[in-house]
Amino acid sequence: MKLKKRMMVMFVSAVLMILFLGACGNTDSSAGGSADGGEGTEEQVKTKTIKVAFNQPENHPQFKAMEEFGERVYELTDGAYQIEISPNELLGAQRETIELAQSGTIEMSIVAGSLLENFNEDFAVFNLPYVFDSAEHQKAVLKDSDIVGDLYKSIEDQGITVLAGFHGGIRNVYNSIKPIETPEDLQGMKIRVIESDTNIQMMAAMGGTGTPMGQGEVYTAIQSGVLDGGENNELIFANLNHDEIAPYYSYTQHLMFPDYLIVNTNFFTSMPAEHQQIFLDELDKAIDLEFELWDQDVEAAIAAAEEAGAEFNYPDTQLFKDAVQPVIDEKLTTDTAQALYEKVQNALQ
Repeated sequence: MKLKKRMMVMFVSAVLMILFLGACGNTDSSAGGSADGGEGTEEQVKTKTIKVAFNQPENHPQFKAMEEFGERVYELTDGAYQIEISPNELLGAQRETIELAQSGTIEMSIVAGSLLENFNEDFAVFNLPYVFDSAEHQKAVLKDSDIVGDLYKSIEDQGITVLAGFHGGIRNVYNSIKPIETPEDLQGMKIRVIESDTNIQMMAAMGGTGTPMGQGEVYTAIQSGVLDGGENNELIFANLNHDEIAPYYSYTQHLMFPDYLIVNTNFFTSMPAEHQQIFLDELDKAIDLEFELWDQDVEAAIAAAEEAGAEFNYPDTQLFKDAVQPVIDEKLTTDTAQALYEKVQNALQ
């Protein structure tokens, strides 16, 4: 009996020893320990979570492109960075998230191009009507460091750097009354525009009356007759159900301003050079993906809007280009803005 008891004790002890050695062998090297019993090291990469603020939902092309970007960065840096995107303004409105990125409270945010005019007025060049001839023209410009490089770095002394520019769609006029074929057709129409003097002047030159208003108020305003219509891309038109109350969508193609991915300058410049290059290389690919996804979503949005009763028409855009040219000339007030505008136009050749 005593022999059996001693054997049982020895067996349990052996099992416990095996479990203990197994646990030692599985020690997480990120804690600085050495699995082979040697001295501890700090060579294991620790993952840094990068918070990205975003004002659109998860099904937006920019969100999808940034998700793919995050996966690639995590893989290529051996887990050094985890991209965490917060959609639907969970981290605040765009203007607020610029301040958060400046202070380093968050690392990144995707913001409308017009907001960066407050930091360098030359950003207004990309927000002018008809500055881009097509989505392909815009992509070529946004990926050309000879054109955008200095502009993107120009606000680093204010704490933020622009890393990339994304497509934000092509904005067109829609209304509740009739198709728009000429600037004269917009006479007397109140059209919602983004709040900026440039956009109000643009809409006046196009024949209508630009009325700034929050996007969440537009549906009710058109429905009640406070507005006659709006101007935006097909995704907004269909996804916000504006096709129900303003079914005439006219391809004036007057605006194509980009959205920018900004980063806290100190954070980015403190990264190892090889990691900075990975970010830039993968963002270049993310721009391509976002343009591709946008095209797919536009096709779906048009189909949904047509099913809801919307009508699409294609006016002669040259009529509207000629009408807004004085606005463009007035806004190119500096030598750098004029030079930047000329570079963008030369990219068409």
